[in-house]
Amino acid sequence: MSEENAQIKPSVSSLELARTCGRIADDRKGTDVIVMNLSELSAVAEYFVICTGTSSPHLRAISERIHKDVKETYGLQSRVNGTPESGWMITDFGNVMVHVFTDEARRLYQLENLWGDAPKVEAIRKLEEKAVSSRLR
Repeated sequence: MSEENAQIKPSVSSLELARTCGRIADDRKGTDVIVMNLSELSAVAEYFVICTGTSSPHLRAISERIHKDVKETYGLQSRVNGTPESGWMITDFGNVMVHVFTDEARRLYQLENLWGDAPKVEAIRKLEEKAVSSRLR
């Protein structure tokens, strides 16, 4: 067995992966980051993470960082589709799909409306605020 195969990669739930991707997008200054739970509504994916970038280079930076950090942290591979020039990129982990849009493309595709019945996972910043708040008590 090779040394690489001998290392056990930590397992991660779809929810934790989606939240991680959302935090990374937020850290890279993506705006309006949301995580949608599609597990009861679709066979496409269990979660969508959706965010907006300000420019083609910004879309690329967000998508590349998510791909890189998830691969390093969890050992998960992804497929990246779309181009920054198209205004839309997807980083696809199978059970979690991360959509990074320009503002114009996000309004055009309206994934939040298309999947409007999907529950939203608690906002990324709200989770961090709760954690800080509970430590201060």
